[in-house]
Amino acid sequence: MSDRPEGRTEVAEVTGAVEVAEAVGAAETPPPRDRWPEPALESPAGEALTQLILATFRLNARLMEAAQELAAAGGITAAWWQVLGGVLDQPRTLADIGRRMGVSRQGVRRVADLLVRRGLAEYRPNPAHRRAHLLACTEAGYWAIRQISVAQHPWADRIGSQVGLVDLRHALTTMRRLTAVLEGDGVAR
Repeated sequence: MSDRPEGRTEVAEVTGAVEVAEAVGAAETPPPRDRWPEPALESPAGEALTQLILATFRLNARLMEAAQELAAAGGITAAWWQVLGGVLDQPRTLADIGRRMGVSRQGVRRVADLLVRRGLAEYRPNPAHRRAHLLACTEAGYWAIRQISVAQHPWADRIGSQVGLVDLRHALTTMRRLTAVLEGDGVAR
């Protein structure tokens, strides 16, 4: 991975896409179509969830494009912004950042190492665990985030006003509930 703030590769690595792609490997040769199993019919709730998943893929792509543009205001990438966002309020271990952000510790480590090299973050000793250092935001990191905030707040106000406060709060509640259900389901892990 380059240490230039290009972003696309790093975003994929932080979200775990690289690890998943490597773990899956090459596609196996499929059997003839007449031997393919028939999927069970989806319930209305299952169909609605499938449509929500597809809409989420599209929304995620648009949000990552916007995040990449907004992060550029601070001279960083969306992936760097995501990891810095995990330590703005307090230093955390890489595993804790990964859990908060929903990404792998290994992906966080790659980005954290870049942030440290660039002076946007620093590793600190962890009094609770000798080997799991804490990542902390530096003054330069806070400055990058402030520059992003100057661009992001008006953008969020503009988009938010077009969707509406009630709908946004309802969507947030639904997303949090769905996340909790998925985190308790063995298939999603």
